[in-house]
Amino acid sequence: MKKLTLYLVFIFACFAGNALAQRPTQNIDPEKLQAARIAFITSRIDLKPEQAEKFWPVFNKYTEQRESTMKSMSELNRGMESISEEEAKSRIQKRLQLQQKMLDDEKAFTAEISKVISAKQVLMLNNIARDFNRHIYQRQRGPNN
Repeated sequence: MKKLTLYLVFIFACFAGNALAQRPTQNIDPEKLQAARIAFITSRIDLKPEQAEKFWPVFNKYTEQRESTMKSMSELNRGMESISEEEAKSRIQKRLQLQQKMLDDEKAFTAEISKVISAKQVLMLNNIARDFNRHIYQRQRGPNN
């Protein structure tokens, strides 16, 4: 019985290895990804060259702030299994503070970017990140998927 189980595990491992070997490795170049993101957003919200010149520094600063805050929120979830009740309460408060910071940052970004682009363009920005991620995912899967 042990030999049969071992044999089945070996066969399964071989098939799994073959399946993974056939999958093309897709290394994403960060510079190409950034260029694609810029092109995607620029075309989606129809940025004019004079708008783009002012838009990108503000947008990039906001994006960096948001990513930093999201990373901090993610770090609060580490090691939750072994924390005390007091630590849990503290982490909840920190998470709420970080969420408030994200909201405050978004309000400031909206006020600042509204000086550069129209309200309609600002509104369109809300879904752009999700649309871009979906677009990249679909391109990674290929035309037949």
